[in-house]
Amino acid sequence: MSPRLRVVALCLGAFINSVLAATGGSFADGGHTVVSALLMFLGIEDGVYIVDKAEGNAARVKGHPAWGSRWDIATHEATVMDIKSNSFCSSGMHLPNGSFVTFGGNDGITVGGKVGNQQNPDGTGFWDSIYQDFDGRKAIRILNPCGSHENHLSAKCDWYDEPTTLAMKRNRWYAAAEPLGDGTVVILGGFVSGGYINRWKPDRPNVDAVTQAGLAENSYEYYPAKAKDAEVVNFLVKTSGLNSYAHTFLMPSGRMLVQANHSTMLWDHNLNQEFPLPDMPKGVIRVYPASGGVAMLPLTPENNYTPTLLFCGGSDMPDDNWGDYGGPNVDTWNFPASDDCQRLTPEPADQSAAAVAYEQDDDMPDPRTMGQLLNLPDGTLLMVNGGRNGTAGYADKTNDTPGPQMPFGPSLASGPVLTPAIYNPAAPRGSRWSSKGLAASTIPRMYHSSAILLPDASVLIAGSNPNADVNLDVLFPTEYRAEIFYPPYFSATVRPAPVGAPTALGYGGPAFDVTLPATSYTGAANAAADKTAVVLVRGGVTTHGMNMGQRHMQLRHTYTVHSDGAITLHVAQLPPNANLFQPGPALLFVVVDGVPSNATWVTVGSGKIELQPTAEASVLPPSVRLDSVTGSGGGTGAGAGGNANGNSTGGAGGKEEGAKSNLPVIIGCIVGGVLVVGVLGALIAVCMKRRNRSAARMPPSKEYGVGIGGAGAGAGAGLGGKPVVSGWATSHDGDSSVFVPLAKGGSGGGGGQYHDDNTWDARTGSMSINAPYKDEGRGTSSFGSRSQVFGNDAYDPYSGQPPVGHAGSAMGMGEYATSTTQLNQYQYQQQQQQQEGGYR
Repeated sequence: MSPRLRVVALCLGAFINSVLAATGGSFADGGHTVVSALLMFLGIEDGVYIVDKAEGNAARVKGHPAWGSRWDIATHEATVMDIKSNSFCSSGMHLPNGSFVTFGGNDGITVGGKVGNQQNPDGTGFWDSIYQDFDGRKAIRILNPCGSHENHLSAKCDWYDEPTTLAMKRNRWYAAAEPLGDGTVVILGGFVSGGYINRWKPDRPNVDAVTQAGLAENSYEYYPAKAKDAEVVNFLVKTSGLNSYAHTFLMPSGRMLVQANHSTMLWDHNLNQEFPLPDMPKGVIRVYPASGGVAMLPLTPENNYTPTLLFCGGSDMPDDNWGDYGGPNVDTWNFPASDDCQRLTPEPADQSAAAVAYEQDDDMPDPRTMGQLLNLPDGTLLMVNGGRNGTAGYADKTNDTPGPQMPFGPSLASGPVLTPAIYNPAAPRGSRWSSKGLAASTIPRMYHSSAILLPDASVLIAGSNPNADVNLDVLFPTEYRAEIFYPPYFSATVRPAPVGAPTALGYGGPAFDVTLPATSYTGAANAAADKTAVVLVRGGVTTHGMNMGQRHMQLRHTYTVHSDGAITLHVAQLPPNANLFQPGPALLFVVVDGVPSNATWVTVGSGKIELQPTAEASVLPPSVRLDSVTGSGGGTGAGAGGNANGNSTGGAGGKEEGAKSNLPVIIGCIVGGVLVVGVLGALIAVCMKRRNRSAARMPPSKEYGVGIGGAGAGAGAGLGGKPVVSGWATSHDGDSSVFVPLAKGGSGGGGGQYHDDNTWDARTGSMSINAPYKDEGRGTSSFGSRSQVFGNDAYDPYSGQPPVGHAGSAMGMGEYATSTTQLNQYQYQQQQQQQEGGYR
């Protein structure tokens, strides 16, 4: 590395270290999400996308309550986004090109979660004139994330949600989603019309095991679609009832680990062939609504990139207590959640099925239902959110308790667990869990909470809404407050500041170099290099205590220590097997002695849905150590003290002079950086203060609130107010009662059916208000009998026509993508249009 580049790296490192001010183990205010964060994902370096269900949020967009938003990482402010269909309890996944997609949801509803006023022939909601939400059970919604400076209601940046042209083959609510090694997404199972668990009681007459009288969708399909119809998966029939949001993880072989109810299998999705594995020990249920925390442990060179899964929490409630679609048979909030943890390695190194078995792990510090496990860049896992008792879900009554006597409002869980816990998979048995030094949150995060890793290695936590519609007057209200949790490594005085990280990675091929300046560490350089890791983390799409698509992989590397204290890391590409870390966006961190850098946003793979190109595994040079070299992080050592190690930066005759000439530049960088941060902070504070004052002068919105207190209801949740309950801080910021749409959008792409304010006009619509979603020019099949709606003959908009791909006419392209090739062509065209200022 040239002396000049090293000076730049040193400046960057000093500047980043000067602004690292958060306290490890603490919570901080994360602003407001304006819609409740039922589903969430990091879509781009500076923004998190939030998806709620259709409900009466005060935030409005295009003439109706909003149930989508984008939270800005820099400002902690959220802006509304427009979603047309009801995204309640959908699933989601990344795509190889950096887009994101959500699948399914609920039917069209209105105030209080009731059926919308325009109904399908079977009585489910097609559309509602108040909330203006369409039936979302077959929906496929695509988002191309945009930067904070762009208009997020523009066609380029907003959700593409056109059910007339983009739909799944089956209705799915609470479906699982898992990406394959080529970027295709498998969509597995789900409800058809909802309920508590996905079954009727065994003694109910005229109920078949496969469809549960038309209410269970025990099949799977793909996105982009494949020619074959959705096939029934026998495992889902076997696990009937407790099979919603099944836990799915792609294995190195290409098979998929699936866990639901007590059962576990490896599944060949290509052949729909099942390979049973041992049952979950102790009868603990981990899937919804028991909702245990589940994650894959880090894939590392030390474990030869062999996946091991961690299952923690959930419920061991007896099978009869779970009830059926109508609700549980017991008052669940009295039943303790589980603290049990189990490990499973589905494909061990010896490839012996006999070697596959669950392994007892340490119990959690607290029992949890709805807890969430997140991979942190330092190789540990964070457990947050959830309750000590009960299950996910909500109800207006149970068999034993009428509605007015429900002790926790509609919530079926109680006892919020407010203190996080951290799991260290490398620690010895008996010492893997700890909450030492971790602060407790003041906000209960119950049903419909979420959490996601941010690029600075902190964690955004938001949501909680065990209510059928917005409700601010219950113990566990609709929650709009966000928090930032800072893991313990934020207490470090020095943070790595790598230089030269790539923005694209492949599967095998030439290695790449990343440089750590001397300011990135303290102490001996050799020791720091030995304790350095380069990791990829994908946070996934988080909902219902799950992070769909979440992975953590440590890349192989060697290093060279330089005499000036800089360390060059020689880093391998990913192993040449895309099943280990599927293609798409990810965060690249450099971790020194447990302290991560800020992440670099990278794209893994080709950016296309295709068989990923691979090459031979990267060949790395041997490490080069250098004794008596130290880091200068924290203002000591070379670069700050000017010792001999720091001066050894050039050839003979020029060492000392070069060191003297660089020092003023470094000091100038540090001082300038501090001044810039101060000025920016002052400007932001002024803007926020003015915004708060402006909002305070406006009356609260109450048009769609359900159970919202009036202005005189007391200090509280900001949308009308409520008193503080049970010692938990429930007050919101003063500006939360007023939400103004950013801009009026253009008409939707539905043939004239959307006005500028997004209201439905049946006179100008391209389809009958009572007709099903259909593709123009593909026939006019309509709903028939109930068996056609819910059973094996469930309505398919493509029925009677040649199978087609899902990705049709997105952004008004006017033609259907009937193959992966066409989808890739579409994505390329969109990228080209973006570069020209158009859509992408």
